Amino acid sequence: MLKQRVLTALILAPLALAAIFMLPLPGLALALALVLVLAAREWARVVSELNSKRVGFLLVFALSFGLSFWLMPLQGLASSAVFSVVVGIAACAWGGSIYLLATYPNAARFWHNSSLFKLIVGLVVLLPFFWSLIFLRAIDPDHPSVGGAWVLYVLLLVWAADSGAYFAGRRFGRHKLAKNVSPKKTIEGLLGGFCVAALVTVGAFLFMPIALGKEWVLIVASVFTVLASVVGDLVESMFKRQAGIKDSGTLLPGHGGLLDRIDSLTAAMPVFAFFYLHWM
Repeated sequence: MLKQRVLTALILAPLALAAIFMLPLPGLALALALVLVLAAREWARVVSELNSKRVGFLLVFALSFGLSFWLMPLQGLASSAVFSVVVGIAACAWGGSIYLLATYPNAARFWHNSSLFKLIVGLVVLLPFFWSLIFLRAIDPDHPSVGGAWVLYVLLLVWAADSGAYFAGRRFGRHKLAKNVSPKKTIEGLLGGFCVAALVTVGAFLFMPIALGKEWVLIVASVFTVLASVVGDLVESMFKRQAGIKDSGTLLPGHGGLLDRIDSLTAAMPVFAFFYLHWM
């Protein structure tokens, strides 16, 4: 299993970096749209066991995704009122999802059988993630590498937090973070993740173009982005647990499904984009 995970990561990481830095924005949007469609297919398993409801979710997703392209331009998202609303809703939703995690499994009886609720959650998980990544990549249309660097920063922030949490949790973990959702996650692991992610932020101060006086915004944004990444991971675990699913799919050898790999990013990317849009 470890060998499969490493091989898969060694193949996917260079492909992801090449797409972020080398593809023109329409090409990146197309590649990311394919990822989103595959992730939506996996979320359909969470929505319901019935094929008819799964197909219904995919149809609603396709229509919503298509409509979003009509409402928002690939370029100029910073001045789009619709995009501002989308990332605002996403940031509030991820903040509110902490309540769902804190009250699980008791409160789950209110939404367990609601395919509509899980459909809406799926849209909130997937669509803002897509548009937030596109927004960050298009920050400087004349210099795509600048936007690519900000996308990479969020990726590194999340990966560093995840790795730090894993090793700190194994070594020092004693107190459960969300025992009813993910028994292996600990508060000590969370703190370890913050420590490693802080090193990425230090690197950003050294190498990223940060406007004078905006350093505090980057720190606050990074803290909330790391928190959001943990929430995103836990939320997907909660919905999978309630649906009786171990992995969201089998697309990635050694890693499970695509959603299992991007669950943290689906929360982290919109939260960081929200801070960048309004304060950076």
